[in-house]
Amino acid sequence: MKSLQDSVANLKMVGAKRLESLHELGIDTIFDLFMHFPFRYDDIQIRQISEIIDQDKVTIKGIVVTEPVVSFYGARKNRLRFKLAIEHEIITVVFFNQHYLKSRLEQGMDIAVYGKWDEKKQMLMGMKVLATKQEQEQQFASVYHTNKSIKQSVWVKLIEQAFCEYSECIQETLPVHLVQKYQFLSFEQALRQMHFPSSQHLSKEAYRRMVYQELFDYQYKLVVLKKKRYRNRVESIRYNNTVLKDYITTIPFELTQAQKRVMNEICRDLLAPFCMNRLLQGDVGSGKTVVASLAILAAMSANYQSAIMVPTEILAQQHLETLQKLFDKTSIKLALLTSSTTTKERKCILEQLASGEIDCLVGTHALIQEDVHFFNLGLVIIDEQHRFGVKQRQLLKDKASIENVLYMSATPIPRTLAMSVFGEMDVSVINELPKNRQVVKTYWVKENEMEKVLAFMKKHIHEGKQAYVIAPLIEESLDNDLKNAQEMYEQLKVWFGSSVTVALLHGRMKSQEKEAIMNEFSANRIQVLVSTTVIEVGVNVPNATIMVIQDAERFGLAQLHQLRGRVGRGEHQSYCILVANPKTEQGKLRMKIMSESHDGFYLSQKDLEMRGSGDAFGIKQSGVPDFKCADLIRDGDIVMQATQDAIEYVTILEKENEIVV
Repeated sequence: MKSLQDSVANLKMVGAKRLESLHELGIDTIFDLFMHFPFRYDDIQIRQISEIIDQDKVTIKGIVVTEPVVSFYGARKNRLRFKLAIEHEIITVVFFNQHYLKSRLEQGMDIAVYGKWDEKKQMLMGMKVLATKQEQEQQFASVYHTNKSIKQSVWVKLIEQAFCEYSECIQETLPVHLVQKYQFLSFEQALRQMHFPSSQHLSKEAYRRMVYQELFDYQYKLVVLKKKRYRNRVESIRYNNTVLKDYITTIPFELTQAQKRVMNEICRDLLAPFCMNRLLQGDVGSGKTVVASLAILAAMSANYQSAIMVPTEILAQQHLETLQKLFDKTSIKLALLTSSTTTKERKCILEQLASGEIDCLVGTHALIQEDVHFFNLGLVIIDEQHRFGVKQRQLLKDKASIENVLYMSATPIPRTLAMSVFGEMDVSVINELPKNRQVVKTYWVKENEMEKVLAFMKKHIHEGKQAYVIAPLIEESLDNDLKNAQEMYEQLKVWFGSSVTVALLHGRMKSQEKEAIMNEFSANRIQVLVSTTVIEVGVNVPNATIMVIQDAERFGLAQLHQLRGRVGRGEHQSYCILVANPKTEQGKLRMKIMSESHDGFYLSQKDLEMRGSGDAFGIKQSGVPDFKCADLIRDGDIVMQATQDAIEYVTILEKENEIVV
């Protein structure tokens, strides 16, 4: 019995060599072949000479009035030339490197040729011959992404053969009520129109259906996953509320209403009879670590351990120091585990971890090594989670006796994108900054104003403050003219002289070197820290009040906002100076937006609109499929609707006992 899951090897045109070429393109089954859509359509409707203009790509129909002649020149180059009569006009048609067409063309033959029109020479630079009646009646020609082994004409024949032999296997994939509600083409009709569009209208209708289907299918899976989590009963973490209340009184500042709201959401998760799977979003400096500390304390009060995994050693050290200060008046025992931890220290930590003496382990990828065993891990916190792969996150979760997971992100993600990337999670948002936080004043200056910037830095440094200077590259590159950190470091040492200590920090340094420099900077024994984006996340030096970003137009808005978040962390007014000479209008717009806005969610939305989702928010690491038609940014409204439809459909199936969750 035939099925769309049959191998493409079942098609007559697919031998061993062609099968290998198809595999290279990710096409293994008939279904894969159907879902390999054209990336564009050429308009091949037959046009009159009087209707076209110079350099148009058009199809012209006429009669071959001269014998086609092939001439060879250069190495493996050839030219096929003949005359074509269109009503009362005669034009020249030329094909380059397609000499084999000569055997298919005869004087007196009625053909249509697709190509580029040269008005001055009255000549058509031929690209394709449409010799058959069926080809000439087509309005559009599909163009596919392929490889050198398979020509476009072969692709078309493969698709045609697949439809001929497997069209009866194409069943409706969307719920019937949704097809009717949105007046979609059937799945079979949509597939045909995607490959062989009859008209522009039907092509758009097919595309509309495919966009919705991709988003609905994905959201349906997320809804089912979420339902399964709610139904999968586990032991609750029955924390001691008095311990939490006493701890809150020791925090040297008042929690914001947003922090209190988010903490209540997390506490409800811990008490619930299912595993927590929550994303905590918060703008730079919104106080996510304080919220995390409350969750850690709650777990400890119920005799569970916690683990915090972060992407860099600098950030791990920073988290440890912050938590040590917050937990100063508690009995919580913390430890740090990274690749820099000595063998002796590591052995001691692992023993104490396995025996339950350590309440919270902070670390990098070192936490997911096979020999790291917890006594009773009940809370996993993954900071800047988009920097870890799906498998890495799962390895840490697998070490827990109860998979309560709190993901944290300082990169605000627009709602529609969060629904797709993190749709199986519950989402909490800290949308309020602490009362003592001042807005970082942001200015955009040109490269020739750098002298003024340095004078401004010098004034503040002599008042006891510190500054970051960010450069995109570590060292000089022949490929571009971006400022490099090494060159900037040398220049600033000369400019400031012996009165100011300047240091260099970058990702190629050993962990001990980076840690030593950050400690010196934190202690104000270094006044100017020249760095790459290694300090983008988590570094907390309240006395640093100036952030200078060289070649700022080369960064996305979200990354610039993260860098800006390294200052403004103390009581003093802070400044971010964007040094940029953007050559494009989009580059200028980014600098303008960055200077005017401090809202991370607004900036991330603009960043997505300008640059596309790409991997700006870790989408490639999230497990989200590469959609063939849908776009999470462009199709935000459809994401919302598909999500709601998926929720309603799963509810219907549950009532009818047709789905087990």
